[in-house]
Amino acid sequence: MPPRAALAALLALVSLGAQAAPKPASGDVPSPALLQRIAALALKQVAFGSVSLLPVRFEGSRIAGPIEDGGQMIYCVSGRMYGRTFGKPERPKVTLRYAADRLTVLDDDEVCTGHRTRPFPELDALGNKP
Repeated sequence: MPPRAALAALLALVSLGAQAAPKPASGDVPSPALLQRIAALALKQVAFGSVSLLPVRFEGSRIAGPIEDGGQMIYCVSGRMYGRTFGKPERPKVTLRYAADRLTVLDDDEVCTGHRTRPFPELDALGNKP
């Protein structure tokens, strides 16, 4: 077999092996069911008004992730919450880890800095239900 043909065959096998085991990449959009779970867990946090006596509403919520950090997937949720202060919105944030089909809250906001966010209408819709 000529060296060029052997090299081409080797590259073809390597590329097939790389395609056979796709891994969730950072920046992939999570499933709608997972987005609902993320929104529900975020709304259970005190920072998002879970124990507020005053009604709150959300606008402009954002999510970043999945962010791969040390073999785990991280999601960062932020929003603008109105109702507990007069006129000026609060800006709650929460960092969530997704591993083994479980979501847990992390105390590390530094993971979220510098990552691109996208609109998170699921949180607005779930948080603004009457």
